Amino acid sequence: MTTKISDHNKGDGAALTVFEQKDSEPIDVHILLAAPDDDTAVRTALNALAEEGYEEAELDQIGVMDGMPDEEPHASAFQGAQEGEIAIIQL
Repeated sequence: MTTKISDHNKGDGAALTVFEQKDSEPIDVHILLAAPDDDTAVRTALNALAEEGYEEAELDQIGVMDGMPDEEPHASAFQGAQEGEIAIIQL
């Protein structure tokens, strides 16, 4: 799933545990996107998850990626984030 966003300054990544429905089994996801700050990154990630139908999310980790990952699907997701997309990777 990718969603286009217009503003981006750096590649942020977030590791989240999400729930498709309240009280359902958790699903671990990584979200790669570009945002000017952590608050914007979290808000954008949560909005993207809501648009995809996820009802709850718990933020496990947020950080800035220094370079493109070596392995897929993170490498292409990182490239997409640099181009203004939001990538949700289900693990």
